[in-house]
Amino acid sequence: MNGFLWNIMLSVVWTMVTGNFAPENFLLGFALGLLILFFVGPIFGSTAYVTRLVAALRLAVYFLVDLVRSNFRMAWDVVRPRLDMRPGVIAIPIDASSDAEIVMLANLVTLTPGSLSLDVSDDRNTLYLHVMDIGDVVSMQEKVKGGFERRILAVTR
Repeated sequence: MNGFLWNIMLSVVWTMVTGNFAPENFLLGFALGLLILFFVGPIFGSTAYVTRLVAALRLAVYFLVDLVRSNFRMAWDVVRPRLDMRPGVIAIPIDASSDAEIVMLANLVTLTPGSLSLDVSDDRNTLYLHVMDIGDVVSMQEKVKGGFERRILAVTR
């Protein structure tokens, strides 16, 4: 049985033992089940579920922080009297290889204001982005590779 089903089963057992069938109690049971699986997983030789779930939560938090930061940056660029933006297209070499990884990377980059995924090269090794302020190309490449791509690969691999 995979880790998610074990976690659901543990949370159902928790709600039955406590006798409280409220959604908050189920979520508490889910969190406690996750904690149990974290400590018991190495005994059974499988901790992949817990590590991937933690990586997915880190990806979600990183995306939300970057989303808020990008929104404030774009709002500031709109309200200030002088526009200093230099839009352009940049190529970012990517390590993501599966369709799901590439689509997730392209969509998360597109959802953050100020950047838009345009295309993926035929060999699937390069992602082309349109950015509102090109600034330093190397730092933008590192932001995408070290930020979104690294966290996506931690979830999927």
